[in-house]
Amino acid sequence: MINAVGTPQSLLLLGGTSEIGLAIAENYARQRPLKVVLAARPSERLDAAVAKLRGLGATVRTVAFDARDLDSHPKVVEEAFSDGDIDVSVVAFGLLGDAEQAWQDHASGVELAQVNYTAPVSLGIALAERLRKQGHGSVIALSSVAGERVRRSNFVYGSTKAGFDGFYLGLGEALRPEGITVTVVRPGFVHTKMTEGMKAAPMATTPQKVAEIAVEAVRRRKDLVWAPGQWRAVMSVLRHIPRPIFRRLPI
Repeated sequence: MINAVGTPQSLLLLGGTSEIGLAIAENYARQRPLKVVLAARPSERLDAAVAKLRGLGATVRTVAFDARDLDSHPKVVEEAFSDGDIDVSVVAFGLLGDAEQAWQDHASGVELAQVNYTAPVSLGIALAERLRKQGHGSVIALSSVAGERVRRSNFVYGSTKAGFDGFYLGLGEALRPEGITVTVVRPGFVHTKMTEGMKAAPMATTPQKVAEIAVEAVRRRKDLVWAPGQWRAVMSVLRHIPRPIFRRLPI
């Protein structure tokens, strides 16, 4: 169970090699002994993540997980919960893709939609069923500011995040009466392997900073946070700019 100061004793990371997701797990592991389940495909990166968390004193096991294999998702969730309750579940996987290729190449666009939207919905439904059975828990859903108002420069990716946001915000409302919270986290540009080689956008941040914001949001039972918080004001302005003007902005 999550203790009085908001620290869990168990965590499931769906996307077990996600740098932001691992930063969240590490943040919690530094606060108290933590049982972690990392769901991901086998890889050297996964092995390194296991070693690092164990070095922080966490008990870690892995579950094979492929976002594209939708039929396997209920089984993945059941296996993750097989050793007992999970206090915090983190949905932290996705693709950035090539923005121009995504709308001009059928396979690329469909893959982006499946991994970034269909798979999170699939897992969210399976998670909700399991969390309702145990009667408690929190979900951290890692989204992006790109979903707030979809831009021409990456509209396929942005549209998947807009759908992701809509689903997890709605899931939070559906689960709220049962004492289960869902927190959607919207980072801006984060320095990770996914963005390596790209020009950093304004207000660029790190996985550790995003993790701090996410952990505090769960403690306060918030349903939506921005990382960093200044993005809330920026996107509030962009949301209300008329489309003829918006399309001329260099974003």
